[in-house]
Amino acid sequence: MKRIVTSGAALTAALVAAVVALPGGTASARVPSHPGPHFSTTKTPYAPQERLGDYQSPPRDFAPVFAENVVRHGSRAMTDSDDGDAVLAVLRSAQAQDALTRLGTRLGPQVQTLLAGASSVGYGDLAGRGEQEQQGIALRMERRMPALFSAIVAEKAPIEVVTSGVDRAVASANAFTGGLTSGDPALAGLIQAPVTDKDLLYFHKQPQNADYQAYLDSDPDLAAVLAKIDDEPRTAKAARHVVSRLFGTGFAAAMSADDQIAFSRSLFELYSSAPDLSVEAPNVDLDAFLPAEDARWFAYLDDAEEFYQSGPAFSGRTITYGMAGVLLDDLFARVEARAGGTSATGAVLRFTHAEEIEPLAVLLGLPGSTRAAALNQPYSYQNNPWRGANVAPMAANVEWDLYAGTPRGGNGKPATARGTEYLVRMLYNEKETAFKSTCRPVAKGGYFYDLNELKRCFNRP
Repeated sequence: MKRIVTSGAALTAALVAAVVALPGGTASARVPSHPGPHFSTTKTPYAPQERLGDYQSPPRDFAPVFAENVVRHGSRAMTDSDDGDAVLAVLRSAQAQDALTRLGTRLGPQVQTLLAGASSVGYGDLAGRGEQEQQGIALRMERRMPALFSAIVAEKAPIEVVTSGVDRAVASANAFTGGLTSGDPALAGLIQAPVTDKDLLYFHKQPQNADYQAYLDSDPDLAAVLAKIDDEPRTAKAARHVVSRLFGTGFAAAMSADDQIAFSRSLFELYSSAPDLSVEAPNVDLDAFLPAEDARWFAYLDDAEEFYQSGPAFSGRTITYGMAGVLLDDLFARVEARAGGTSATGAVLRFTHAEEIEPLAVLLGLPGSTRAAALNQPYSYQNNPWRGANVAPMAANVEWDLYAGTPRGGNGKPATARGTEYLVRMLYNEKETAFKSTCRPVAKGGYFYDLNELKRCFNRP
């Protein structure tokens, strides 16, 4: 996601040249975490949102015949070392002036260990935790629908794999399919090699969406609202509190407000990324260095950027999510092809990014993902339910399962005159999720929808 650069960046860039070494190249013990929540926004590690035993059963005589999903890559390393370098530079400068508090002396080794863990993975690449997330999603998919995967094996139905082509997405695909084959080795020969489709799964960067890229770069409403949010007094207050705990009074006072904010936001980026590297840097815990009330504020600033750049954004405008129509079209095309008998594919697995999941969530009307903000009332945690941790955590996923069966008549016998019917169930982060309110499920309070009803309520031809 595009990072908004503050004027304090100049100071942090200059301080990278500081040459005073921090003691203790790595952290030898885990820093105790302060009790309370952790705020990682879209960097939140994945957790399934429903237990396997809690799913609704399909209507009688219906069985799964096809599954497809869209999955964000799993937990990854930070995309570069810039935030870590910036934090270390300020710490080195403070150490040279004997201006680190007791707490401040403990931060440097933790940051160094985190950067070492990220470097061992490769900046921006899938971490060990991300591999585990993808494998777990795949295994639970098999356990939800054993009949489907037995049929895929029996019929030798291919499983298609499509990715954005970005390394962490390809690695996620490989981890996911590895999870499938560990659950059922007979699937190995049916899983096709991943193919790249950037128009489908990296559409936010493609030439056909130049208007969206121009929106990010130069839209005056976007620039104004993010500047207004960043300039809230709470930002400077939180930054002052963060630096006051790590640096002596004189050193902290010598930092401008912009410098304090730049440092604190870089620290938040490390704090929010640390859980994703729990395999490579298990002893890193930055909660003690960023109090919960301050972390929550910087999480809000991060969520605001995501909301306006890839979420529902401004009321009356579709620039941030209309481009996800290509992905919604593909979801429908695949279930329609399977139902129509023009495809024998058993499953389609897609691996992508938050910038694709967030706009798709708007088009699908997923819970907490759709409320846009009025131009004169900026997004806030008080007026909007959108949260990156819920909408697009690491390995966020949308799954459609297609069921085929013969509906039963009023006397309980098959209504054979109507032929085979197809029902769709949607899971969002593995939780059964209703389609938008204009769509009617086959049973009140249920999660199974007639495919023709979905086509109607989504205005499909």
